[in-house]
Amino acid sequence: MTVSFAAKAGVLLVFFGSVLFVHLRGKARLPVLRQFVNHSALFAPYNSLMYLFSGVPSKPYLDRQRFPELDVLKDNWQEIREEAMRLFDEGYIRAAEKDNDAGFGSFFKKGWKRFYLKWYDKPLPSAETLCPRTVELVSSIPNVKGAMFALLPGGSHLNPHRDPFAGSLRYHLGLSTPNSDACRIYVDGEEYAWRDGEDVMFDETYVHWVKNETDVTRVILFCDIERPLSSPLMTRINRKVSAFLGRATAPQNTDDERVGGINQAYAWSKRFSNRISGQVKQFKRANPKAYRVLRPVLAVLVAYLLYRWLF
Repeated sequence: MTVSFAAKAGVLLVFFGSVLFVHLRGKARLPVLRQFVNHSALFAPYNSLMYLFSGVPSKPYLDRQRFPELDVLKDNWQEIREEAMRLFDEGYIRAAEKDNDAGFGSFFKKGWKRFYLKWYDKPLPSAETLCPRTVELVSSIPNVKGAMFALLPGGSHLNPHRDPFAGSLRYHLGLSTPNSDACRIYVDGEEYAWRDGEDVMFDETYVHWVKNETDVTRVILFCDIERPLSSPLMTRINRKVSAFLGRATAPQNTDDERVGGINQAYAWSKRFSNRISGQVKQFKRANPKAYRVLRPVLAVLVAYLLYRWLF
């Protein structure tokens, strides 16, 4: 059955309207063109539903006291830090060695590193072996869907970005930090500086960025917390969607751990793009005039194919 033009136009209208809503939400924004091609745009219709039915206010930082179940993490932060620093000393907190971490691929270029503790369905085997106490604490809280140790070296930063999925919120617990206002995160332009033993909750779908302008490495506990929703039906839907995405983005700390399909595809695309980019650079150097002509030709071809799909 042929899909009518009206149906196609309706789908596009909902999609672009949702992306525009996400773009205009908050004070800090990505450039318009970047927002529309950013991976967060794919989730814009779903995220709009999450905002509509959210059980917490729509603002960058949230009152951590609304999540009393997280007290157990803050109360035991020194035990958690002890395990984290042992992993740090032994080199387990590191970048993805096989380019198979789609969610944080761009962060590794800035020196950001991680060690996964839990990813949606269950703890990682390596974490259960290497940091059992932290895994025990994290696993005792059902609404903690993902957890990791995250490291950012001194003198580094993370560029403005927004996370793609509004079905969760972000929790940070300072473990070993510079304890300085010069090591901070900005969420929708509002500043927070990490301190040892202190925690913060924020909505990671607002544009946020990080600066560590000290010479001290920052190590934190980094968790995805299920977003409270006002509708039981939407809560069930969100849990189903979260579980699916969790399986598809399953990460690894060691080579023997399972990797989800999205991360496998990301690793393949990285290898493919590296080969193609090398060939494109060679073609550009050898044929600069042809390269300048072909770029707009390819853009016109893509626009034509999109036009044919619509009409």
